[in-house]
Amino acid sequence: MSARVWIVDDDRSVRFVLAAALRQAGHVVDAFDRAAAVLDALDAQPPPDLLFTDVRMPGDDGLALLDKLKARAPQLPVIVMSAYTDVASTAGAFRGGAHEFLSKPFDLDDAVALVTRTLGRDPAPTADVAPTPAPDAPGLVGDAPAMRTLYRAIGRLAQAPLSVLITGETGTGKELVARALHRESPRARRPFVALNTAAIPAELLESELFGHEAGAFTGATRRHVGRFEQADGGTLFLDEIGDMPLALQTRLLRVLAEGEFFRVGGRELIRVDVRVVAATHQDLEALAADGRFRADLLHRLDVVRLRLPPLRERREDLGILAERFLAAAAAKFDAPPKRLSGDALARLHAHDWPGNVRELENLCWRLAALAPTERIDADDVDEALGVRAASAASQADPERWDDALGTWATAQLERGQSQLHARALERFERALIDAALAYTGGRRTEAAARLGLGRNTMGRKLRGDRAR
Repeated sequence: MSARVWIVDDDRSVRFVLAAALRQAGHVVDAFDRAAAVLDALDAQPPPDLLFTDVRMPGDDGLALLDKLKARAPQLPVIVMSAYTDVASTAGAFRGGAHEFLSKPFDLDDAVALVTRTLGRDPAPTADVAPTPAPDAPGLVGDAPAMRTLYRAIGRLAQAPLSVLITGETGTGKELVARALHRESPRARRPFVALNTAAIPAELLESELFGHEAGAFTGATRRHVGRFEQADGGTLFLDEIGDMPLALQTRLLRVLAEGEFFRVGGRELIRVDVRVVAATHQDLEALAADGRFRADLLHRLDVVRLRLPPLRERREDLGILAERFLAAAAAKFDAPPKRLSGDALARLHAHDWPGNVRELENLCWRLAALAPTERIDADDVDEALGVRAASAASQADPERWDDALGTWATAQLERGQSQLHARALERFERALIDAALAYTGGRRTEAAARLGLGRNTMGRKLRGDRAR
C-alpha cells in the first residue's frame, strides 16, 4: 500500500534522490524547496501521510515549519533532517513534535524503512538512524557513531519525566550528559544539583542528600537544606551511585517511590518533585548480585540507560576534542591556540586513554602550557604523557624496568585513575607471555616452562587475552 509523502528541502539533489527512492518503494511523493510552498499546498489539498523537512532553509526553517504543521495538522508525522545539528536542535525538534530525526548524509534504504516503520506497516525493528550533531558544549563533542546515537537519545529523553542511568568509565563525561538532559527538559528553568556520592564520607552523605535539623547530631548548629530540597522542581544528578551505602539506598528508594522524606533529626515530611539522573562506572547488576546494591533501587534508577563510550572506542573524535581543549587553554592563558602536527595526532591515536576525555583534556592543558612552540609535535606529546621518561629509564638499564613501571603508575595516579594493580598485572603478564612465545617460536609448552607456569595455566591466560 502506497503513502503520500512530502519532502521539503532547499537542496535539489536531496529532494531528487530521496523522492526517487520513495517512489521506487511505491509511495506517491511531492517535493518542495521551501516551507511557504508546503503551507500553500496544505491550503489546497489534504495533508500527506508523512512529511520530511530539512532544518536550514530560506524563509521559515524546518523547526518553524514543524510548529505550524502541528497547529494545522497535528496528526501528521514529521521527520526532521539535518547535517548541522546539536543536542539543542535535536531536543528542539522532538519538543516540537517531530516523529524522528534523520541525519545527513543518510542511507536511502534506512529512509525508506523509516517511512514504513513510521506508518506502522512493518512492526519489525530496523537499525536506528542517528543524527550527526555538532559539538554541544565543551567535553560533549564528537561525531563517532556512538556519540551520534547518544545525542539523539538525549534529545528524545529530555522531554520525558523518566529516571536515567548513565554508565561509562571514569572521565567519559557523564555529568555533561546529565546537564544536557536537564538543559533541554521542561525543568531547565529550575535547579540542576549535582552530588558525587563517592566524594562524601558515608556518615555525612545522608545529611547532604536529605538535610538535617539543628541539633540532629554533634556540630549541627542550624538547619541544613539537603540536595533533594535544593533540586525541587529540577534535576538531581547523583554521580557514582554504586558507592552509596546500603542504608542510604533504602532511603533513596523511598524518595523515588513516594517523593517525600524527613530531614535527619526532623519530623516534618518534606515533599519534592525531582528528576533523578544517576551515573556510575561500575557494574550495578554485579553489585546487586553480590548484595552490595539494592536490586529494587536499580530498577527504579534504570528506567532508561545511556552508555557513554570510552575514548578508545571513538578515536575519530580525538582531533576535534584536542582542538577544543587547546582553544580553551589558549583563551585562559590569553595566548594563540597551539596546533597539533600530524605526528602528534598519530601519537594521540596510539594511546589507550585509560582516563578517557578527562585525561585528554588534562594532557592538552599541559601541552598548552609547556610545549615550546605553537606547533605541538610527537615529542611534546610523548613528554607530556611521560612516555619519554619511562622509555629512557628502561633503555638506560633494562634491569630497572620497574622504574618505568613506577613512572607509569605515577602518571596514572596524577590523572585520577584507579584499579592500577589489576591493569598493571594484566599488562605485565601479557608482556611476559608474548616475550616467551616469541623466544620459543610460538611453542606454548616450552614458553610455559620458561616462565615457570603450568601448561594449563598458560592456556587459560592465553584464552583470557583472546577474550579481551
